[in-house]
Amino acid sequence: MFDELSARFEDAVKGLRGQDKISDTNVEGALKDVRRALLEADVSLPVVKAFVADVREKAVGSDVVRGVSPDQKFIQVVHEQLVEVMGGGNAPLAQAETAPTVVLMAGLQGAGKTTATAKLGLHLKDQGRRALMVGADVYRPAAIEQLKTLGGQIGVEVFSLGADAKPEAIAAAGLAKAKEEGFDTLLVDTAGRLQIDSEMMEEMVRIRTAVQPDEVLLVVDSMIGQEAAELTRAFHEQVGITGAVLTKLDGDSRGGAALSIRKVSGQPIKFIGTGEKVEALQPFHPERMASRILGMGDVLTLVEKAQKEVELADVEKMQKKLQEATFDFSDFVQQMRLIKRMGSLGGLMKMIPGMNKIDDGMLKQGEQQLKKIEAMIGSMTQQERENPDLLAGQPSRRRRIARGSGHQPADVDKVLADFQKMRGFMQQMTQGGGMPGMGGFPGMGGGMPGMGGFPGMGGGMPGMPGMPAGRAGRGGGTPRRQRPAKKKKGFGQL
Repeated sequence: MFDELSARFEDAVKGLRGQDKISDTNVEGALKDVRRALLEADVSLPVVKAFVADVREKAVGSDVVRGVSPDQKFIQVVHEQLVEVMGGGNAPLAQAETAPTVVLMAGLQGAGKTTATAKLGLHLKDQGRRALMVGADVYRPAAIEQLKTLGGQIGVEVFSLGADAKPEAIAAAGLAKAKEEGFDTLLVDTAGRLQIDSEMMEEMVRIRTAVQPDEVLLVVDSMIGQEAAELTRAFHEQVGITGAVLTKLDGDSRGGAALSIRKVSGQPIKFIGTGEKVEALQPFHPERMASRILGMGDVLTLVEKAQKEVELADVEKMQKKLQEATFDFSDFVQQMRLIKRMGSLGGLMKMIPGMNKIDDGMLKQGEQQLKKIEAMIGSMTQQERENPDLLAGQPSRRRRIARGSGHQPADVDKVLADFQKMRGFMQQMTQGGGMPGMGGFPGMGGGMPGMGGFPGMGGGMPGMPGMPAGRAGRGGGTPRRQRPAKKKKGFGQL
């Protein structure tokens, strides 16, 4: 997500390093790089011009406080401007004073509208709301069946009158059912078209008139770049929308749609789709997205992911095991499965401040190595998993594990050595307080839930050679003087 844009912004800042202040002269090169980066990201030209002008005005002549270099000040200005361009703050989903809240899902065909409807249904369910999804797409073959299948997977009820009924009649009947049976939210999945046409717009107006929605969300494919903003504006002018859902953002390395929609259309992005799984929907936070774009990570979203997947009792149990150095291979497998539920290893690492520079090839190599480790653990007996010390003095056991997993005894030896180092290191971390400033989150004092079990991440993780120790441990904006001098060993602090 935004990898290309992040790399270009980093190039823009390099020219200001070593300068004593930001001036008209030295900032011009950085602004040219910013302009080029935004244009290459397919951001709308008017947005680019306004963005660069605002950054120049705020950066030149700005006071640079002691201890803050000009390049850091420039990043701050760019960050603030990115947040403003994307809407300033999170725009929450509307909630009607009298239930149900009616949400109309609109969009072009192929944007992922039906899937987005189900993702939103699951999101509301996780918040404790009772949603009813309505299948009103009577044109696309199997659209209603697709919604019913997704509804069955997530446990959210689906209503429809079939493909022979008129969409506005289906929506009105769904609203009546929601009122009668006490649903607090109604999600209406409407038909899309290959392009905007008068017939589609008229049908949307009829549906809108029938249910009087509190929200009209336009589902937009982020891969179409700045056209997403023009599409949003066209829908708003003809139908009237209240916000957008940006899908397929995980595959968008440019970011033009996210940076253009609010400025061009005037409507906020309310949710973003970050993967194919039905769980992959997040509320859109401009400040977090700006931090990701500038390589500053997104710890808040990472913590929210962990909170969603981890029970407090499990955190306390794992904390105790780490403190006593009794963390075993069974715990490691459990942690690995937790990470997989949270997303890809690469995606999670990019949320950690300073980790955006990790080479994708290195991350893939690390993921492959973790699969090998899991295979080796699968070849262990239950006793060996629960007591890794059994393997230390018995080469025959290690040879058997190697044969069973299809690897060499030396591979098993290395995994065991790294695991033992990790246990000692994590014991130090949990007793020493963990990452500065993170102690308030359950388990963060001794490692983020689910993250503590990576053997030697950064300090010798198998399959990730050459990763500089301490990169992740820097914690982004944590002042150097606050960092424990002996705890810069990378991912282990998380």
